[in-house]
Amino acid sequence: MNLLIMGPPGAGKGTQAEGMVKELAITHISTGDMFRAAIASGSEMGMKAKEYMDKGALVPDEVVIGMVKERLQQDDCKVGFLLDGFPRTVEQAVALDDTLKSLAIKLDAVVNVDVPLDKLMARLTGRRVCKGCGASYHVLFNPPTKEGKCNSCPGELYQRDDDNEVSVGTRLNAYMEKTQPLIDYYNAQGIFKAINGDQDIDKVLKDILVSVK
Repeated sequence: MNLLIMGPPGAGKGTQAEGMVKELAITHISTGDMFRAAIASGSEMGMKAKEYMDKGALVPDEVVIGMVKERLQQDDCKVGFLLDGFPRTVEQAVALDDTLKSLAIKLDAVVNVDVPLDKLMARLTGRRVCKGCGASYHVLFNPPTKEGKCNSCPGELYQRDDDNEVSVGTRLNAYMEKTQPLIDYYNAQGIFKAINGDQDIDKVLKDILVSVK
């Protein structure tokens, strides 16, 4: 089974991806891991990506899709895969479709973990990080034993600059604007699966598995 997972920041996409990979026995392809592996292996596309990254520039779509193509041809993808973090635009989705067609691979479903904006705001602005050891907490879902203090070390907890309401709102709006055309694109293909992410983690995973099987 070949799948793609989408979801806004704070939707729990990473947690669901882990569950999907385990339950379906498929390979998880996250773009971050893919970049690191391609660069470490010294592959042609990995070296091209490194050139741009070393300059602090964005890696062009044609290089990213080249890396995706390299990755999809590796043996562990023959059992099926879950693509996570790509594509992010319709242009990238079209390029991915062309690549999959050239490799005779069919994308079975696109899963979108959807959570209302107000819930995402609460999830993302509630994060607190320890200044000492870097442990992560959440004021609602994973609070420390003592308010403002880490459970593991004497460090104090703080809110990251990009976790405030203004920054989070900007990130979420940008994501929604950029992603809606992608949702429309996959909806038109009949493979888009909208999943309610505002539920218990296990229930979200169960809904995903039912939708793709």
